[in-house]
Amino acid sequence: MARSPAKDHTTDKIFPDGFLWGAATAAHQIEGSPLADGAGPSIWTRFAHTPGMTLNGDTGDVACDHYRRWKDDVKLMRELGLRAYRFSVSWSRILPEGTGRVNQAGIDFYSQLVDELLANDIEPLLTLYHWDMPAALDDRGGWLNRECADWFAEYGRVLYRALDGRVKKWVTLNEPWVVTDGGYLHGALAPGHRSKYEAPIATHNLMRAHGAAVQAYRAEGKHEIGLVVNIEPKYAASESSADKAAVERAHAYMNGQYLDPALLGHYPDELKEIFGDAWPEWPAEDYALIKQPLDFIGINYYTRSVTKANDSYPLNAGAVKQALGTYTETGWEVFPQGLTDLLLWAKERYGNLPTYITENGAAFFDPPVADTDSSGARRIRDPLRMDYLRKHIGAIHDAIQAGCDIRGYMVWSLLDNLEWSLGYSKRFGIVHVNYDSQQRTPKDSARWYSRVIATHGRSLADPLP
Repeated sequence: MARSPAKDHTTDKIFPDGFLWGAATAAHQIEGSPLADGAGPSIWTRFAHTPGMTLNGDTGDVACDHYRRWKDDVKLMRELGLRAYRFSVSWSRILPEGTGRVNQAGIDFYSQLVDELLANDIEPLLTLYHWDMPAALDDRGGWLNRECADWFAEYGRVLYRALDGRVKKWVTLNEPWVVTDGGYLHGALAPGHRSKYEAPIATHNLMRAHGAAVQAYRAEGKHEIGLVVNIEPKYAASESSADKAAVERAHAYMNGQYLDPALLGHYPDELKEIFGDAWPEWPAEDYALIKQPLDFIGINYYTRSVTKANDSYPLNAGAVKQALGTYTETGWEVFPQGLTDLLLWAKERYGNLPTYITENGAAFFDPPVADTDSSGARRIRDPLRMDYLRKHIGAIHDAIQAGCDIRGYMVWSLLDNLEWSLGYSKRFGIVHVNYDSQQRTPKDSARWYSRVIATHGRSLADPLP
């Protein structure tokens, strides 16, 4: 991927009128009470309770207790000045068996949350699926069963009928690449499978489910629906032909595997090379289902990858850590220029679609308990996170100046939360959570971000506190 010229991110930034500033979360990571009020278990409930699958055996049984503390969390969003809140719905709260019987208590929970957001002038962005399929559907094959497209469309229709109009921005899938790579190829995430033959099937059925959910929305809804992907720019470790070929494979596998079928109606050719005899041929009608007109795309960005050819499966490519640079607690390089580069790439390849940065953030060390400053107030100092956010918001502004239609920014995450199989070991939140007391403390980054929102980006030029 070509690099755009490095920019000075300290100059004055003013974002377009109507730019939507917000924060993002996911149901299983924050809600807790996963079986409350008639909900069914999800694949993550099952996975986390399987010994050895998560760090320290951590589960989402309590998480941030958002299921019971949601009113206070919305009040906190209002105090920070958020204009939008991106959240996901737990499928098994709505349909405990995945299909059929609707759990009204689940509908009521999200309906009340949406009403509270709107009462506080915060726009809801609702994601149907953030990795937590009902366990009952996994028992029927999960994303390996072609019927999943019908299951997902049914689930979508239940929510569209309950919430459309109050919710005007919908997302089908969050990061299908992670679902497939982590859940079906490498086994690090639920449902914990490891098969090169299953991964392409899961990919394709996820995309079919996406298309079916969009079709269902066009029949039921009246507003906007899109797809959220995580994409990561790939740069060659050297000028060798082997490294350049490795970059093309890595780029197709992560960045093209889901956007190409959704927006162009086909998969990248490199996937056949990557998976070999495990990559099936799909019928033309599947592509027609997948390629539905979208109102927007969401892009989640955290880091880049410098890629070198090697013998690792499935890509014969691997990331090379750079000698210089800042790295987060998850081992990801801080590289804001990559965000500008990939936004320009997406504009060139897919056209200038309305785009939201639906996740962007960093895990750095924060203490488990907040400090107390000289006035007695609780405080979490997180200068590295503030610097990360400032540089990446600046990179978005550079992309806007270059003509990209970027409509909003959702910081990941509002709250420290369950980082999936890494448990509670990584803190991404701009709001600190004491997991023992569930006390929330806005970090310095939250106060800083609040000022960015209030000034519509002008304060990005100010020195960090």
